[in-house]
Amino acid sequence: MMKPRSVAIIGASRDPAKVGNVILQNYIGAGYEGKLYPVNPNADEILGRKAYKTVLEIKDTIDLAVIAIPAPLVPKVLEQCGKAKVRSAVVVSGGFAEVGETELQEKITEIAKKYKIAMIGPNCLGVMDTRSKVDTLFLPMKKISRPKVGYVSFVSQSGAVGSTVLDVIAGEGFGLSKFVSYGNAAYLDETDILEYLMNDEETKVIVVYLEGIKRGKEFVELARKITKVKPVVVLKAGRTEAGTAAAHSHTAALAGNYAVQEAIFKQFGFTVASDLSELIYYAKIFASEVKPKGNRVAVITNGGGAGVVAADEIASSRYLKMAELSAGTKKSLRKVMPALVNMTDPLDLAGDADSRRYGDALNALGADPNIDMLMVIVLYQTPGADPAVTHEIVQKKITLNKPLLVVSVGTEYTHKQTRLLEDKNVPVYDSPISAVDALEALFEYAEYKSRH
Repeated sequence: MMKPRSVAIIGASRDPAKVGNVILQNYIGAGYEGKLYPVNPNADEILGRKAYKTVLEIKDTIDLAVIAIPAPLVPKVLEQCGKAKVRSAVVVSGGFAEVGETELQEKITEIAKKYKIAMIGPNCLGVMDTRSKVDTLFLPMKKISRPKVGYVSFVSQSGAVGSTVLDVIAGEGFGLSKFVSYGNAAYLDETDILEYLMNDEETKVIVVYLEGIKRGKEFVELARKITKVKPVVVLKAGRTEAGTAAAHSHTAALAGNYAVQEAIFKQFGFTVASDLSELIYYAKIFASEVKPKGNRVAVITNGGGAGVVAADEIASSRYLKMAELSAGTKKSLRKVMPALVNMTDPLDLAGDADSRRYGDALNALGADPNIDMLMVIVLYQTPGADPAVTHEIVQKKITLNKPLLVVSVGTEYTHKQTRLLEDKNVPVYDSPISAVDALEALFEYAEYKSRH
């Protein structure tokens, strides 16, 4: 499904407004190098490619069938896929258990089992692999950006949440490995998908949006193992009675008891997000890959007030504490810093700080054994904070063996600089509060791994 040599798009259409047309366009636009087979009984050619009446007419082994047709027609087509020995299927069509059509969903599940077709869906966006350029999403590229190649994989039961987070990931600039939207989970479910990603060498961080857990016992057994291998960030919807009802009507998910599920997540080292913003914050810090050796944080800033807010947040956190600069660090800093800079944490470089001052500070604090993590606050509105500061931070991030993140708030000029940082794997946060939350999550997971 993720690395297919051949894809049949069943329901491919000549109409640009149709889902099947968008999916075929996305494959072509992404530069997919495998074989593409549009299937439509009423067309001979679609987007310059020969069309087939049914999948049975194709004289090639089909690794993946993407099914985008009305729900009542899916069983017949899936049966044809089975007879054609299609290996996997993504059913993007809605109109199954989420609207009360449970018998129809059970029917396609039995067909998938009968022919051993690995099936995602129905009622989903399907899958995307940035390396193989598989893209079953029926979302036009002009409306939603595709993320660059990376090592974060994102699993979402909801297509809407999935598409939103994908767009944000692309905008934030950190890379994606794989995306799976699995909808009603009629056959393959969240446990199957997470087990696959646990063993996937192209995935280093797993991010999950869940509405329900289908097989509780199997999920718990997987949870015991997965975070020993790589970090997992989870946002669990359906935490209240209203949310549970909404989840059931959305993807026919049985949301279950959230308190029990949260306890399982925390017991086995999952990082639990409370909203989509936290999901992104945590994913970014884990994607930066450097693990902390302790909980001592040093803050570098060109704005005194911002440094005070950061100090308050660190001092109030569950796990982190402000670092104490070593005597050697203070001595080396005193040689290169102007007299108005105090040798304390936070290290306030003053409002006229330039790239040289930031570079000197990063060199000294990066080498200090008393410091485990660095928070760099850059107010790009000041005269000295220019692209040279951005370049200096990027270069120091490459050589540092400590987690480093940037806090920066602003509009157009700031956004341009922070995008450059994100593109070079430097995580950027819009407040000291979100930055501290991210560093806490990173430290907490490092502690979990050290105990297991």
